Amino acid sequence: MLKEALQKNLDYEELANCMRCGFCQPACPTFRETGYEAASPRGRIALMKAVADGVMEPDQDFVDQMNLCLGCRACEPVCPAGVPYGQLIEQTREAIEQVQEHPWYVRLVRKTAFTHLFPHQRRLNLLGGLLGFYQRSGLQTAVRKLGVLNILPKQMREMEAIMPDASAKSLTDRLGATVIPAVGERKRRVGMFHGCIMDVLFQDTNINTVRLLAEAGCEVVIAPDQVCCGALHAHSGEREAAKSLARKNIAGFQEAEVDLIISNAGGCGALLQEYDHLLHDDPEWQEQAKWFAARVKDVSEVLTMSAEPQAWDPLPQRVTYQSSCHLRNGMKVTKEPVNLLQSIPGATYVPLKEGDRCCGSAGIYNLVQPEMAGSLLDEKMGHVAATQADILVTSNPGCLLQMKAGIKRAGLEDRMEAVHLVDLLARVQKKEAN
Repeated sequence: MLKEALQKNLDYEELANCMRCGFCQPACPTFRETGYEAASPRGRIALMKAVADGVMEPDQDFVDQMNLCLGCRACEPVCPAGVPYGQLIEQTREAIEQVQEHPWYVRLVRKTAFTHLFPHQRRLNLLGGLLGFYQRSGLQTAVRKLGVLNILPKQMREMEAIMPDASAKSLTDRLGATVIPAVGERKRRVGMFHGCIMDVLFQDTNINTVRLLAEAGCEVVIAPDQVCCGALHAHSGEREAAKSLARKNIAGFQEAEVDLIISNAGGCGALLQEYDHLLHDDPEWQEQAKWFAARVKDVSEVLTMSAEPQAWDPLPQRVTYQSSCHLRNGMKVTKEPVNLLQSIPGATYVPLKEGDRCCGSAGIYNLVQPEMAGSLLDEKMGHVAATQADILVTSNPGCLLQMKAGIKRAGLEDRMEAVHLVDLLARVQKKEAN
């Protein structure tokens, strides 16, 4: 029964800490879109507590409201009681998954993705090779011309249209080493968390990350035994699988003996930084998880740590920034990306109205909740267009794809591009510094 699963999973003390003040409501995208109390963090917590107190039976409407949540955690920074809403929604979704009977095709997709694909980097690289063949062999062009993609839902067609070039090679294959020396004096030894999807679809971003870190005085280690961070698993109710992945990552980076662990994806970094919470009930791994979580940093934080400012070539263009929800609300990184953009000579930084509001990507949210995601994206692109920027920058792969889709959807392709922060910095890095 779902009620029993929820009562077992939920942290009742944190549920009770909600003061029902309503500060979370203006920050919540789904509440702002619908105006429904149940679609706000306060409303969802009230539903959770009602079930935990035994005064309500969780029905399909309850499940639908929990699934409608983006998990952006914009409610957390404004909560005066410090309620960890992100943890509560993950606990709720885990309980739902423990008892929910999905159709066979949903079970197949989840099993394939969460069990047989994401935890296995070699399989992902193989998939990247197949996708790369599809993209470069002419098959993609033929499929598009023949209209084969019309059988797919609109949101999947939009994603296919902006999909970056996939790679079959691993990051270490392309770098030719697992340890990249610092340029000049070594200031710190850092581990590069390359991610699963990042290593297949955004490998150039990973390579640029390594090079920028090396230029900033970091000896960069690519821990060979690292796996998927587990964020998609945790957000989808597969917390036990996320814990298993966390243990593998902790062991791999401890063996690498690094000072810091660097992420270039806000969605990954937020969970990596919370491995201590994820494994709080595992006595064998508690201390190791604390060691790991304390060392996780976003790449922008490390680049701004350098005592000597980076040398950038001039960029005479207008630049704006869409903040990654998990980078901002999870990792609490807000100023560093903007400071780096403002340090580029010649660039005009234009603040984005509500740049801290979710773009609707939220992992796979744009695929499973296309109506809400599309509504958020359309509003976002109105603000983006108003900046008249040449470059739209973000710090998370899911956000980047969503921004690329938004630019295409809004007809802005001839005047604007979406770029990962790391790739823009690599673009303006002094050529003699490379």
